[in-house]
Amino acid sequence: MVTQEGVPWQVDPGVERCDLVVGQGEGAKSLATIETLCRGFARFGLTRKDAVVAVGGGVVTDVAGFAAASWHRGVAVIHVATTLLAQVDAAIGGKCGVNLPEGKNLVGAFWQPAAVLCDTEVLETLPAAEWRSGRGEMAKYAFLGVEGLGSLDLPEAIARCVALKSSVVAADEREEGGGRVLLNYGHTLAHALEASGWAGGVGTAGTLRHGEAVGIGLVFAARLAERLGRIGPARVADHERLVGGYGLPTRLPRGSDPDRLVGLMAGDKKAVGGLTFVLDGPRGLELVEGVPRRLVLDTLKAMMAVGEGP
Repeated sequence: MVTQEGVPWQVDPGVERCDLVVGQGEGAKSLATIETLCRGFARFGLTRKDAVVAVGGGVVTDVAGFAAASWHRGVAVIHVATTLLAQVDAAIGGKCGVNLPEGKNLVGAFWQPAAVLCDTEVLETLPAAEWRSGRGEMAKYAFLGVEGLGSLDLPEAIARCVALKSSVVAADEREEGGGRVLLNYGHTLAHALEASGWAGGVGTAGTLRHGEAVGIGLVFAARLAERLGRIGPARVADHERLVGGYGLPTRLPRGSDPDRLVGLMAGDKKAVGGLTFVLDGPRGLELVEGVPRRLVLDTLKAMMAVGEGP
């Protein structure tokens, strides 16, 4: 079983097991952690008939999934998702990976879990910052077409998000030109913020959690789409209102470096034809390649100018 440092609950599968603990935060999403887990598998004697059980949030499901995909070229993994972000997004879909100093999630695999367990009662123990982080992903799903999330009770809201992501992944498991790339809405800037250290990327103690960075990324994507003439001010206001309504930041943190952020976004996995973003438009969300660097910089600078940030 793979769990996270500081997790207060235990899972007893009723069979022989070994417990492996990973660190907290984005700093734990590293190749060093994968080596540690795989060496733990070796000491235990993990075989292809066994399974890896990941108990925790998105960091745990990412590293445990990647380690399971790598060990003996693939053993079963089961995710027991214990954060809102993991239940609505991170544990679903089979993407798993780790970070490099050069960027977020640059090394990884597609490895579908044998099962994902989401017990909403465990979410009662989450601190406010973890709730906000999960709501960042929920805000994304609202723009992907899940309606009325704010009026649903929590289990139903989670189920709606899971259903949408599962349907998208089933149609385009490996992001090979289908709709799965749209699940990255808001994530291009979010990942750049994480890689720059604002959200704990590359082993730092950042001030933003992943979902909070996604909230900023959603507003940025809307503002960029407006500069490109794809949407109008009312649609931008929709993004601001929904993201802000979830208690998420809508401006860049003070001290952000727009030039560095653009450089990191240029190295994003989607960027095969210049700066590439998922953007809103008259036909809904689309992948847009070759966005001019100057427009991206201007949008970032405008977001810094109008707000204080965290």
